[in-house]
Amino acid sequence: MPEPVTPLTVEAQTPPPPPDGGSASGDGARSLWSDAWQDLRRNPVFLVSALVILFLVVIAIWPGLIASGDPNDCDLAHGQQSSTSGHPFGYDAQGCDVYTRVVHGARASVTVGVCATAGVALLGGILGGLAGFYGRWGDAVLSRIADIFFGIPVVLGGLVLLSVVTSTTVWPVVGFIVLLGWPQISRIARGSVITVKQNDYVQAARTLGASNSRIMLRHILPNAVAPVIVVATIALGTYIALEATLSFLGVGLKPPAVSWGIDISNAAPYIRNAPHMLLYPAGALALTVLAFIMLGDAVRDALDPKLR
Repeated sequence: MPEPVTPLTVEAQTPPPPPDGGSASGDGARSLWSDAWQDLRRNPVFLVSALVILFLVVIAIWPGLIASGDPNDCDLAHGQQSSTSGHPFGYDAQGCDVYTRVVHGARASVTVGVCATAGVALLGGILGGLAGFYGRWGDAVLSRIADIFFGIPVVLGGLVLLSVVTSTTVWPVVGFIVLLGWPQISRIARGSVITVKQNDYVQAARTLGASNSRIMLRHILPNAVAPVIVVATIALGTYIALEATLSFLGVGLKPPAVSWGIDISNAAPYIRNAPHMLLYPAGALALTVLAFIMLGDAVRDALDPKLR
C-alpha cells in the first residue's frame, strides 16, 4: 500500500531589508500624504476654508489691491458716520475709513498667526522630538519645564510681559506666543516620536547600524510629523484670536499699527451709537479664526488613519 504523499508547503519568507538601512516607512509616509491630499481635494470644508485663507493672505501682502486709501488718514468731520458712497463700512470715531482699516488689519493678524505658528512648531517640535527620541534625564527636564509654562495663564502673562514693550511691530507678540505656546507642540511631538520609534522598521534600521540622525530624519520624522501639523494648523486660528485679545487689552499691537483688536477696542464704547465700527473688524476676525480652525479640522480628518 503506497504511503500517503505529504503536500508540499511553502514557508513565507520575509524579504531582506535594504542594504542601506532603509525601510518601508518612506513608502508609507508617501502613501499617507498622497491619500490625505486626495481626501482634502474632495472635502468642501477644506476647499472653502483654503479659498478664504488664500484671499486673506493676498490682501495681507497687497492690501492696495482692494483698498487704496491710507488706514491712518482720518478726518474728525466724518466721525462715526455710517456707510456712504465709496466708504461701504463707514467711519470710526476718529473719522478713519473702517473698510480700509479692516483690509489693512489682515496683515497684522496673518503675520502674527503664521510666524507664531511656525516658531511654535519649530521650537516645540525639535525639543519634543529630541526628548521623545533620547528619553532619560533630558525628557524628564523638558517635561518639568513644560509644566512650568503650562501653569502660566496666557492672557495674564501677556499683560505682564508685553506691558513693558513699546514696540509697535508684531514681533513682540510673536515672541510671546512662541514662548508660551511651544509646550503644547512639544508634548504632541514627544508622544508621536515615542510611538513611532517602537515600530519594527525603526528597530531594523538601528540593527543594521543606521545612525541616530539618519533614523530620526529618514524613518521617524516623516511618520511622526502629522500630529504636529494638525495641532499647529488648528492653533494658528487661536493665535490670531490671542493677538486680537492682547491688542484689545492694550498690550499687543499699539497705534499707529493697524489691528482688528485695536479697532474693536476703540469701537467698544460706541457700540450703541455706531455699531458698524465694531461689527466689521469683529466679523473679519471671526471669519479668519473660523477659516483656520476649519482648515485644521479638515487636515486632521485627512491625516487620521482611524477616520478612513
